[in-house]
Amino acid sequence: MTARIANARFAHTNIVAVDWRRLADFYVSVFGCEYVPPERDLSGSEFARGVGVPDARLHGIHVRLPGYGPDGPTLEIFQYDPLPERPATAVNRPGFAHIAFVVDDLELAREAVIAAGGRAVGDVVTTPVGDGRSVSWCYLTDPEGNIIELQVRMSNGNESTSARA
Repeated sequence: MTARIANARFAHTNIVAVDWRRLADFYVSVFGCEYVPPERDLSGSEFARGVGVPDARLHGIHVRLPGYGPDGPTLEIFQYDPLPERPATAVNRPGFAHIAFVVDDLELAREAVIAAGGRAVGDVVTTPVGDGRSVSWCYLTDPEGNIIELQVRMSNGNESTSARA
């Protein structure tokens, strides 16, 4: 059995962007994320060794995710040079698949994402969780094709964002 890492806690998730400023602005304006300075501008041999990409350079910033206060987790939005072509967006592509936000009004949130340059991936659906609860949700993308799940958690048919789905 593998030993557990003591005192581990979640810090951030990274999105590699084509245009980091535009993508950061999207998450700030649509979801209420907050910029966490400083902006990053990293390059040099030590950085390239760390990321395993020769001559790598990046620019970007962290944005604090909503709902957790000043010490909450962040979304790290970085733009690399060089930047390879992006694989096709697909909810079943191996690796990290999506970021999810609990919202009060699924239709209004869906409309806001689309109005800000996102697009729908599927329809709004409601599925059982397995313990009498259900969740209404949908998949969309941000303007760069990263998948976002929006969800409204429900308990016995009544909307509730306090239930853990």
